[in-house]
Amino acid sequence: MANISVLGAGSWGTALALLLHKNGHQVTVWSAIASEIEMLTREHEHKEKLPGVKLPENMEFTTDLESAVRNKEVLVLAVPSPYTRSTSRSMAQYVKDGQVIVNVAKGVEEQTLMTLSQIIEEEIPQAEVAVLSGPSHAEEVGRGIPTTIVVGARKKATAEYLQNIFMNEVFRVYISPDVLGIELGAALKNVVALAAGIADGLGFGDNTKAALITRGIAEIAGLGIAMGGKIETFSGLTGIGDLIVTCASMHSRNRRAGILIGQGYTMEQAMAEVNMVVEGVYSAKAAMGLSRKYHVQLPIIEQVNAVLFEGQSARQAVENLMLRDKKVENPLLPWEED
Repeated sequence: MANISVLGAGSWGTALALLLHKNGHQVTVWSAIASEIEMLTREHEHKEKLPGVKLPENMEFTTDLESAVRNKEVLVLAVPSPYTRSTSRSMAQYVKDGQVIVNVAKGVEEQTLMTLSQIIEEEIPQAEVAVLSGPSHAEEVGRGIPTTIVVGARKKATAEYLQNIFMNEVFRVYISPDVLGIELGAALKNVVALAAGIADGLGFGDNTKAALITRGIAEIAGLGIAMGGKIETFSGLTGIGDLIVTCASMHSRNRRAGILIGQGYTMEQAMAEVNMVVEGVYSAKAAMGLSRKYHVQLPIIEQVNAVLFEGQSARQAVENLMLRDKKVENPLLPWEED
C-alpha cells in the first residue's frame, strides 16, 4: 500500500483518486478551492464534474497543500494545465528529494512552449517526474469501464513502480520511456478535437471526421518527431488512440466546445457553456509557436487558431483546408521511374 495524494479535484483527479483507493492505497485529495473540498467532504461525490460516482468514507480531502505533499510516496498532479506552474511552485518547498510526481494533465505552456513535465522539473528539480496519459475519459474510469493507458518515465524502475500502483483488472497500464512523445500527443490531440467538434457543429459527416483524425495525427507526429518524440508513440495509445476517443466522444470537453463554435458560438461562449477547462484552447497558440520553432506545417491546427483567435468563420477554415496546395500523402514513399 502506498500513501498517495491527488492534487486537483476535478473529474480526472477524482476518478483517479477512486481508482487508487480501490487498488488498496491510502489516498488524500487536495484542491485549492475550499467549496470543492467542502462538497467532497460532505457528499463524497463530485456533484458537478463526476455525478453518480461515490467516493469512500475514509478518503481524506484537504485544502492544506503542505499536509497533502509531505511524506507522500506518490503525488498525482491533476490540476488543469494553466495552473501546473503555479501549483508546482507552491508545492516545491514541501517535496523531498526523489519524491515521485505523476502529471496527468495535458497541455503545452504558451509563453515558454514547455511541456507540463518540463515545467514541473523546472519548478521542482528534486522530484522524480513521470506522466500518465491515454484514451481515458474520467466519466468511464470513475465507473470502472475498462481503460488502457501509458505511464511515461525516464527511468524504467519508476515506470514499473507506477504501473504497479495504478494497474488493475479494469485499468491496464503500459510503460514507455518517450515522455516527450506522450505529452505532445496528449496536448495536441485536444486542438484537433476542437476541429472535429467544429466539423460536427457545421453538420459535416463521418468522412470529415476520419479525415481530421488521419491528417491530425500526421500533423502531431510530424511535429513530435521533429522535437525528438518517437513515431511508435504517435501510432500508439497516447497518439492515435487518444486522438480517436477525444474526437469521437461527447465526454470530450474539447469536442463539445468545438461543436458549439461550429454552431456559431464564440470561443469564450463555448468555454463558458462547457463549464470546464478546455485544454485545447490553451494549447492551440503554443502549438503554433512550436510549428514556427521547428519549421513544421500544422494546417489543421493553424485553422483552429484562426477560428479561435482571429475571427475567422468555421466554414471558411474548412474551405481553406480543402483548397490548400496539392500534396503527396506520404512523401517518403517511392515512385516508379517514368
